Amino acid sequence: MVEERTTEVETPRGDTHTHTTVVTDEPRRRGSSGWIIALVLIVALIVGLYLFSQTGGAEIAKDNAIADAAGEVGDAAQQAGDAVDRAADEVTDGN
Repeated sequence: MVEERTTEVETPRGDTHTHTTVVTDEPRRRGSSGWIIALVLIVALIVGLYLFSQTGGAEIAKDNAIADAAGEVGDAAQQAGDAVDRAADEVTDGN
């Protein structure tokens, strides 16, 4: 419901001023900016979590690759040591 109230005021000099006030019973509507900000924050959070999880996987893959390479170097060193032992055995057996 909308109600208009008009008030007339007369000054001592005889001037008349009119003031109109509009009164409504309906609640004021709030803007949707709060919902938009919340939605943007949720999307940013989801994107951040996704990127963080992808970066973490890359770090794990890098660490695993380094560990595998270190293991292969150890295996190669073992094979070289075995070859040296065989060569030494052949030299000692040959003399």
